This record gives sequence, C-alpha cells and structure tokens, in this order.
Amino acid sequence: MGRLVGVDLARALAVFGMYVVHIGPPLSATTGVASWIRYMSDGHSSVLFATLAGFSLMLLAGRREPKTGLAGRQARARIAIRAVILLALGTVMAMEYGGVIILGFYGVYFLLALPLVRLSARTLAIIAAAFALVTPQLAFVLTSLLTPSVQQSINTYDPLRHLSEVGVLDLLLTGFYPALTWMSFVIAGMALGRLDLSSATVQKRLAAFGAVLTAAAYGMSLLLAGKGALRSMAEDGSSSGGSGSMPPSSGSVPLDGGSFPDMPASSLLTAGPHSGTTFDIIGSVGIAILVVVGATVAMDRLPRLRRLATPVIAVGTMSLTAYVGHFLAQSAFSTPAGTGTQQSWLPLIMYVLGAILFAAIWSRFFRRGPLEYLLNAATRPAKRIR
Repeated sequence: MGRLVGVDLARALAVFGMYVVHIGPPLSATTGVASWIRYMSDGHSSVLFATLAGFSLMLLAGRREPKTGLAGRQARARIAIRAVILLALGTVMAMEYGGVIILGFYGVYFLLALPLVRLSARTLAIIAAAFALVTPQLAFVLTSLLTPSVQQSINTYDPLRHLSEVGVLDLLLTGFYPALTWMSFVIAGMALGRLDLSSATVQKRLAAFGAVLTAAAYGMSLLLAGKGALRSMAEDGSSSGGSGSMPPSSGSVPLDGGSFPDMPASSLLTAGPHSGTTFDIIGSVGIAILVVVGATVAMDRLPRLRRLATPVIAVGTMSLTAYVGHFLAQSAFSTPAGTGTQQSWLPLIMYVLGAILFAAIWSRFFRRGPLEYLLNAATRPAKRIR
C-alpha cells in the first residue's frame, strides 16, 4: 500500500505541536505569532494525533474496504497486539514522565475501536457525532460523583495505578486524554480513513465541513460563554507538557482533570484546549480535518513543496519514534519543560531540527522508524490466526 504523504505530513505537524507544548515557552511568555502557535498547539496537537490514530487503524483494517474473513481476523489481532504494547509502553513511560504520556491512552482507544473497524464512513461519522454530543455531559456527571474516597477505593485495586500515576480510571475518565471523550476523535479519524482523500470532490467537501464545524463550535461557545470561552489553561503559566500533571487554574478546570470535580456546569459551554466539552470536541475535529485535508492538497498539487517537505514527511512516517525520542532526549539533556521558567524557543527549535535530521537520514536506509519496526515485528504472530 502506497503511503499517504499528506497524512504523514499532518502526523509530523502533530508531533511538532506536542514538542511545542512539552518544550516551548508557555503561552504567558509569548506574543504575536508565537502566541498563536503556542495556543493552537495546546490541546489541538494531541487531538490531531488521536484523529490520525483512528486513520491508522483503517490502514490496518482495510482503508476503503474493510478486510473480512481470515484477513479481517488477522488485522484485528494486529490491532489488539499493538494496543497491548502501547498500553505497556505508555505505563512504563508514565512511571517516569507522569500522566502527560498519551501512548497508554492510545492502547485503550485501539481496543475500544476494534468492534467498529468494519463500519462505513457514514456510520462512523454518526457515532463520532453522537459521542461528541453525549460523552462530555456524561463525563461531567460521572466526575461530579467521583469523590476522593471513591477514587481511592478504585485505585487501591488497580494494578496500573500501582505502577504509575495513570490507572484504569485515568485512562477511561480522569486522565489528560480520557477514552470516554477522546474516542470521538479516534472514530472521526476512522471515518476519514474510509474516504478517498485523493478525490478533489472529497477534499472540497471535507474542507467545507471542517470549516463549518470549527466556526460553529467556537462561535457558539463564544456566544454562550463569553470572551473567556476559548481560554487556554496555558495562560496561567501552566502546561500540559513536562514530567508532571497540569495544575488546574482557578477559572478553568478541564473535564479530563477528574481529580478536580468541583467545577460549575457552565464550564460545559467553554471550548478551550483540553476542556473536553462538546464545543471543544467538535471544534477540534474541525481543525484536525482542515489540517489533514490541507496537508493532502498541498502534497498533491505542489510538487516542489512536497520535495522540500520530504524530511518533515519522514518524521510523520516514524511518529512513534519521534514522540518517545523527545521525552528520552529531554531526560538525557536535562531540557527544561514548557513551564513558567522556560522562556526560550531555542530548545524547541533544536528538537524539531534534530527530529527532522534523524528521520531524513534513517529513512534513506530503512522503511520504518526504529520503534515502528519493533512494533511491526511484534504483530507478526497475528499471521498465525486462522
């Protein structure tokens, strides 16, 4: 199967967006264009990453036509193996870097998505919409009922929680990327994977649809919640990056921060990064669609840009390696995280250039990145399924 170059470029942009959040200065220390880049990276990069995870599932399960019979069983087995490995890797990394690691959540997404891999694009889009409309309100109710004593009782019997600060409850409801609300992004990505992104008609319709979702969600949130509706928690000098959990701000507590259940119902009308509301989900999906379509169109119609972007595209082909690698490099080089003490953009620029250089050199000799190769090798036993 030929690679989807535009999707690889979008995946690289998602990785670099996470670099911005984890390494770059906080929003409070930026101005002008830098503030816009920092704001768009906060929350939206991880959403794009999750949306593209759903797209990747379709590459395994059969893009335009779902695999059936023996091929279908083997594809589902490969997805399940990947899910377990990502959950294990995410747990190990969370022991060192805290709840900001998304890989364990990825593993849960993959497992929950298994029953959906044979559905059509239309059905998947309807399910994603239903999740966006229902799950934020459900998360709000469940979080409000989750008293510290109840949470402690659950965590006491959770083996994952004993290993790291990310347990089953965090993965499903109270973590940075809880499956209950974030499955909307994954399922939306699965729907995209069923479409012919090379078709000009599909590209135009998706671009219009993404623009409508973005404008409607954020516009409605601003209308209902006021000028602070799109406020990012990074404005308090906090960051969702680094090696620890993000502290809540006084006026904006995310739904995916279930440790802080005392938030007003009016917060459901906001749409700031990581707020986990219906407006946030719909708007973020719209932005993700625009990025994927924009990257695909650019790579299809601008051959010179495609050649220039080849090293960046290479990062997208080994996004797992690039993601894990930047955490390991942060530890090795003692790079300060994107907190109030980090003011310079230089570390971020060096990490981005380092990832591009590594990916460009590696891709000249190997088809897959180092971790991608190991992950692919680990799924080979799925071929024994009969």
